Amino acid sequence: MKKNPIVRLATLILAVLVVGACTQEQQNKIGRGIQNWTGTDGVLEIYAGDKLVRRFLQVDKLSTALGTDDGKPREYRYGYGYLDENLNMQVDPGEKKVYFEFSNYSNIVFFENPH
Repeated sequence: MKKNPIVRLATLILAVLVVGACTQEQQNKIGRGIQNWTGTDGVLEIYAGDKLVRRFLQVDKLSTALGTDDGKPREYRYGYGYLDENLNMQVDPGEKKVYFEFSNYSNIVFFENPH
């Protein structure tokens, strides 16, 4: 069944108004939810001072650890990604997908892979 163009336009306007009425935090949550569903080709870099010491590639998302009993956020984040052992920004044969954790106080950078 073909939709009427007026119905499509009204639906689009309604969607824009609903998202516009959301707070910035709600908009961010919606964006993160879409990103979690579609995936992200993220890169996580860990530094010791100004020196890069670890890099993880193809990281979909970083999660906040929650307490088992109290459900409160813990002081670390975790995720999964390929350990870039030779730090060349590509997944080479033999580099495996691993689980990682880092504290809130770590010197890290997380960004979308530009390549």
